[in-house]
Amino acid sequence: MTAPPSAYRLKLTEQTAAFIRSLHPDIKKKIRAGIEIIMHNPQRGKQLRQELARLCSFRVGKFRIVYRLASKTVIELVAAGPRKTMYEETYKLLMREKQFTGWVGKETRK
Repeated sequence: MTAPPSAYRLKLTEQTAAFIRSLHPDIKKKIRAGIEIIMHNPQRGKQLRQELARLCSFRVGKFRIVYRLASKTVIELVAAGPRKTMYEETYKLLMREKQFTGWVGKETRK
């Protein structure tokens, strides 16, 4: 039996999509399963704090999927990768992206 369609659309960068495509098939399958869980229930992820406020992280083994609710119907996948470097790399990425500088470090959403 297949899962019902999600009420959310997924938005991700070509860089993130290319990274996911480059993963080992077993890891790629787990990441995609994690994305499906997020798409059906975005609150399943852990709310991040400090500089990464307004972002959420979902654990998939040793990997993390970092995302945010871009709108009421869009989940934006910000990054995915190994937990060891994920949060620091995500912060660096967000600081480089001019469009995100307005919300990095702000209070978490209510």
